Amino acid sequence: MKRSNLIPLIPTFLLLGALTIASSGAVKGARAALETCGWVIIPCLFPFLTISLLINRLGVPLWLGSKLQTPMGLLFGVSGTGAGVFILGILGGYPGGAAVIADLLEREDLDAKEAKKLLAFCNNSGPAFLIGAMGIGIFQNAAAGLLLYAVHIFAAFITGLFLSGTEHAPSPSDKVFIASANLSTALPEAMKKAVPQTIQICGYVVFFGAVCGVLDEIGILSELCGSLARYTPLTLHQARGLCMGLLELGCGISALSGSALTPANLTLCSLITGFGSLSVCFQTAGVLHQSGIPLRHHLLGRICCSGIGAFLMYTISSILL
Repeated sequence: MKRSNLIPLIPTFLLLGALTIASSGAVKGARAALETCGWVIIPCLFPFLTISLLINRLGVPLWLGSKLQTPMGLLFGVSGTGAGVFILGILGGYPGGAAVIADLLEREDLDAKEAKKLLAFCNNSGPAFLIGAMGIGIFQNAAAGLLLYAVHIFAAFITGLFLSGTEHAPSPSDKVFIASANLSTALPEAMKKAVPQTIQICGYVVFFGAVCGVLDEIGILSELCGSLARYTPLTLHQARGLCMGLLELGCGISALSGSALTPANLTLCSLITGFGSLSVCFQTAGVLHQSGIPLRHHLLGRICCSGIGAFLMYTISSILL
């Protein structure tokens, strides 16, 4: 076995040992994650993912491309098709934007260079998650969710501007139009992709939920949260929400549930949602597996969007609250 192959085996065996030692914590975390899948992921993400892929198959991004070529080229250095990708990305939720990009790349309606650029700012959280799960689930306030969603969209927009570069946009595509699409074949094709992608996403959520449960039971998570609360302005409750949210968004929601509606808590939610969690990174990697697009473009965009969103949220919420 090559030495490079041994490197990922070390954390794998460590995790296996931890799962064995702290199996009750893993079961508890996995059960909580399954509840998140049943109450949040499947009802919120699956319909949006299916509709996004259906819209994609119906040729809407390409139709928008013919209308918005000039502004998209000037703003982001991409073809007008990117407008459709951006819209679907902010409606579908993680990793719906990445799924649309991979689908367009597979059909050769995007080239690889443009797909990489779009991935940095078009793979975002959706309204169902931010308004329903975060706004109502954490703060019991839909208006807070709307504010989180608005800031998230604006942060993604600014990220796209920041990472646009100086390259000229590719020529607009005119190969597909809405009128030429066939709904009877487009819907089954969209469903065929949406079902396994949703199952895969739920698998990641459950796995990282189990990991959170293990880390909690063996005390690593408690120590980390305690250190953050001791050496940063974060409270212990906020530190726990941050640590769990960076691992898995659903776990972060559970940890932050019942938080007061304050600028600090809203900023923390914006920071976590902007990054999307380690679980979302793996979900995105799974969606992009056959596309050949490196994950680093997603990571760069998430880091930028997270920082910009947190700054905007703290500024705006400090004025409003």
